[in-house]
Amino acid sequence: MTDRTIPKPWQQLRELTPARIGTGRVGTSVSTADSLAFGVDHARARDAVHLPFDAQRLADVLAERGQHALIVRSAAADRREYLLRPDLGRQLDDAGRQYLESKARSCDVVFVIADGLSALATEHALPLLDVLRPRLAGLAIGPTVIATQARVALGDEVGYLLQAKLVVVLIGERPGLSSPDSMAAYLTYAPRVGRTDAERNCVSNIRPAGLGYASAAATLGYLITQSLSRGVSGIALKDDSDSPPGLPGA
Repeated sequence: MTDRTIPKPWQQLRELTPARIGTGRVGTSVSTADSLAFGVDHARARDAVHLPFDAQRLADVLAERGQHALIVRSAAADRREYLLRPDLGRQLDDAGRQYLESKARSCDVVFVIADGLSALATEHALPLLDVLRPRLAGLAIGPTVIATQARVALGDEVGYLLQAKLVVVLIGERPGLSSPDSMAAYLTYAPRVGRTDAERNCVSNIRPAGLGYASAAATLGYLITQSLSRGVSGIALKDDSDSPPGLPGA
């Protein structure tokens, strides 16, 4: 039995998206080509979770740009413990806590670049910040913090210790079969330990094949300035940047 030909309309759609649509089949099974492609994508997603995060290399790149970076890690001792104990990824280890306390200086915004569930995604952090920083002219931006074995909530403790009004965590998202390098940005006003996800704003799927750097920077720039001026984040802050003048956002 031969592989069924994929109709032309489906083939045209497949050229526009990495999503698994319009797959061929042989009888009641998927084709060999699609089965192998699935295996490759699954392996890439698994590899992304376990790929080591080279925090020092990223800090060196920032230093070459004249930007100061602070490297910290969570309380998770290694990747295995990080995956088994999400709670440990939400808190700094003792050394990191003391280090940030010694660097505390009031500022408007602190950016945290964290590996999360995909160290691959951190490759998008600097290109995004390059586009975003000009939108934040006039704001006091603290040192960039690079965090390993980190979960989103780690940013709450980081922001609090550095006396930041607002923390933005750029972190690797859970890898998908077509997006092992997707990065998200989580924004929290008045960060402190115990903040909930309802008190954060999230901009997700930041990558060239998803939400591009320019679009993500526009959204984040709006949310950051609005958060600081209104003193809120999360469900109390909506992205109204595309709303017509005089009309509330959706």
